[in-house]
Amino acid sequence: MKSEVERPAKIPHLAVTMGDPAGIGPEVILKALADPLLVENCRLTVIGTRSLLQDTYQRLHSQGVSLAHPDTLDLVDIPLDTTTKAEIILGRGNAASGKASFAYLQEAINLTLSGEFQGIVTAPIAKSCWKAAGYHYPGQTEVLAQKAGVDKFGMLFVARSPYTGWTLRTLLATTHIPLNQVSATLTSQLMTLKLQLLINCLQQDFAIKNPQIIIAGLNPHSGEEGQIGTEEKDWLFDWLKSQQKQYPTVSLVGLVPPDTMWVKPAQAWYGLDHDNNNIAGDGYLALYHDQGLIPVKLMAFDQAINTTIGLPFIRTSPDHGTAFDIAGKGIAREASMKAAIQLASDLKTYK
Repeated sequence: MKSEVERPAKIPHLAVTMGDPAGIGPEVILKALADPLLVENCRLTVIGTRSLLQDTYQRLHSQGVSLAHPDTLDLVDIPLDTTTKAEIILGRGNAASGKASFAYLQEAINLTLSGEFQGIVTAPIAKSCWKAAGYHYPGQTEVLAQKAGVDKFGMLFVARSPYTGWTLRTLLATTHIPLNQVSATLTSQLMTLKLQLLINCLQQDFAIKNPQIIIAGLNPHSGEEGQIGTEEKDWLFDWLKSQQKQYPTVSLVGLVPPDTMWVKPAQAWYGLDHDNNNIAGDGYLALYHDQGLIPVKLMAFDQAINTTIGLPFIRTSPDHGTAFDIAGKGIAREASMKAAIQLASDLKTYK
């Protein structure tokens, strides 16, 4: 492990929120921070409740699980009142655990906006527990955007293949809304906003000067000339042509039928295209949640990272949930948490 003097002169200081304390957040954080290589290029501060981290450590350390000791961590301790702490039951999320996880996120945002941190890595929360605690947000992304005062933001999922080293980057045009609202929510203005965010991110954060971006159709076979859905014919193809003129140095490919759009990424991920004839894109724009995240999770469940683009700071998060069913069993995998910390550290622009 490098000493403080050997570290690069400017390294990011990142907040790591504990997430829902009834889930696997405390476990994957302590497992991830047991790796000394993780902090070579960043400084990490955990935002959570020390006593709950100590409980996790004592329970799992006795089982022989490798963990960072809570007393060795840089920690902003958010103490919980006696009633709230007593109501937090491992593996059973409720209003108390929702209240705690919201408090951790809120403190991380406040400290980041005040200049203490350059980025936030968020452990998973349960939206149902937030709702039970009286916090009505679709997810952490929306809280981050609201508190940061931005209305132009997006959910980008990033994963690096362990087989080939190729990087998958998928942006969602719409996020946590019911499927029957997708068509009405998609507009040319929204699509333009999301595309601009993706282009700026690829160019600025990933240093890809002339990216190729693959854009999905909405309907099966991209509507098939209006035979199975008219959105493509009515406005999506015209919108794409206007954007191709707007960004002549960016290769915008689409509207690709959703059922075939993920063939090239899968080949690139698993190294199946041995002749390298089918070059995968630098970024993918999916039009709704499951259209983008089913293939991402099939390929990269343990590697994929959710990063919110458009914020005035870096935000990443493991692309998995609270996993209440395995909380406290010592079997939660920390790979995605480590990757989230690594990505936050590696992103080239520190805002």
